[in-house]
Amino acid sequence: MGRFRRGAAVAFGTALALTLAACSGDSDGGSAAQSTRERATDAAPAVASGGALDLTGACPATVVVQTDWFAESEYGFLYNLIGPDAKIDTGKKRITGSLVSGGKDTGVNIEVRFGGPAIGYEQVSAQMYVDKSINLGIVSTDESIQNSVSQPTKAVFAPFEVSPGMIMWDKSKHPNFTTLVDIGQTDTKVLYYETDAYMQYLLGAGILRQGQVDGSYDGAPARWVAEDGKIAQAGFATSEPYIYKNELGDGHSYDVGLQLINDTGYPLYGQALSVRAGDEAKLAGCLKKLVPIVQRSQVDFLAHPQTANALIIKAVKADAASVWNYSPGLAAYAVQTMKNRALVSNGSNATIGDMEQSRINRMIQILTPIYAGQKKPVKSGLTPANLFTNQYIDTSIGLK
Repeated sequence: MGRFRRGAAVAFGTALALTLAACSGDSDGGSAAQSTRERATDAAPAVASGGALDLTGACPATVVVQTDWFAESEYGFLYNLIGPDAKIDTGKKRITGSLVSGGKDTGVNIEVRFGGPAIGYEQVSAQMYVDKSINLGIVSTDESIQNSVSQPTKAVFAPFEVSPGMIMWDKSKHPNFTTLVDIGQTDTKVLYYETDAYMQYLLGAGILRQGQVDGSYDGAPARWVAEDGKIAQAGFATSEPYIYKNELGDGHSYDVGLQLINDTGYPLYGQALSVRAGDEAKLAGCLKKLVPIVQRSQVDFLAHPQTANALIIKAVKADAASVWNYSPGLAAYAVQTMKNRALVSNGSNATIGDMEQSRINRMIQILTPIYAGQKKPVKSGLTPANLFTNQYIDTSIGLK
């Protein structure tokens, strides 16, 4: 549930096309995880042996990270970790290369796997339990709470201080809207994914009304375009506003206003880098070194996104069978929006990527009765300590 599923850039692709894209496409070679280090001629220089950046022996030979969507700039901090020997595998939907920090090879590889249709739209937490080769996954707070009984995960790094999940409206059609409360005082339809837990919160809080919400949203802009922007719709602040203004085609262009779901009192940590809860102890030595490297990568990506964005765009273009598109303009917009809206920031201190217990506790309070009502009770006695840790965070690393 944590991810506000994406599909605007898929535009008019069908579910069949997405399925075929997930199952087809030719790999441009053999197993990158096995071969990258042996045959790379353009690898980054090595870090000092035994130093803080040397992951050899501390981490798996290939650190496998499962994302929840196609390659995109919201996960630039992950793609920024991949060295110049990056290998794009369109068949297996992943990118593999040397794991680098500050331009230097840490001694292990990293494999970033695509999600969404590439894993049959399964939640990342579910995929992590199906495929134990995955070391870390992108899991939002609400998904972690939902699956706390059978597929527990623990967040170790929060790439977003504020989740980019939002609901948007066309400014010209609704000039008086400034918040979701304004929408709730009208009969405007609100499209969303029916499995997104935040909607039950918005209804319970009286912000929106049951009669106006529609859970049939499938990620495509067809309904919005058909109604010429008269409806409101869920999405990502880093994506849909740019797409709907610049990339719908056929003369369609919409200047949208929006409110972040976070700002309604739903303070989840979106797309947090997480481990299977039972594997934390086994990975502790790796996480102690890796998490600070990830923190630095996020700082570096925000300052200099060009290399990672170029890899993201290259990976998307390489998969000719896919209906996912990602333009340089959208990539640049995503980064700028992360900055302008402080979606990526240090938060209340000088540290990037750490999490606040009070926010996690508030999410438990919000979601426990919601999931109970859906006959999906959360873990008995669930506490924030079950869901996150700042143990591996280097408090000296943050945005300047």
